[in-house]
Amino acid sequence: MRRLAKILPLLLTAFLFLPTAAHAETTAADSAVYGAYPENYQELITVWLDAALVDPKTVAVKWLGPPKPGQMTVAKDRQVAGYLVDFTVNARNVFGAFTGPQKHTALIRDGKVVTATGFVYR
Repeated sequence: MRRLAKILPLLLTAFLFLPTAAHAETTAADSAVYGAYPENYQELITVWLDAALVDPKTVAVKWLGPPKPGQMTVAKDRQVAGYLVDFTVNARNVFGAFTGPQKHTALIRDGKVVTATGFVYR
């Protein structure tokens, strides 16, 4: 039991710093393929939503996780690599009623939202 008490703090410390180190390695290695890691992804998507939604003042966004490297189709046969961000949106539609939480995925590449799933553009 004493041995476990000595080892446990070391394991916890290593576990806490592991994700940070892994993130730094992945973003540096993937920047040529996926672009720069979007540290300000919430701000980028919020600004994009302001332009895309009918009533952006009423939007409620729930972030479902940090950006992950991936690809999306932006034309019939064109794939673009970048960072995918999953989130839900609850906002008013053209009839003034709330839609309820709707899941969407946005593709961010080099500080810009390239495309997103599930939106009808005005």
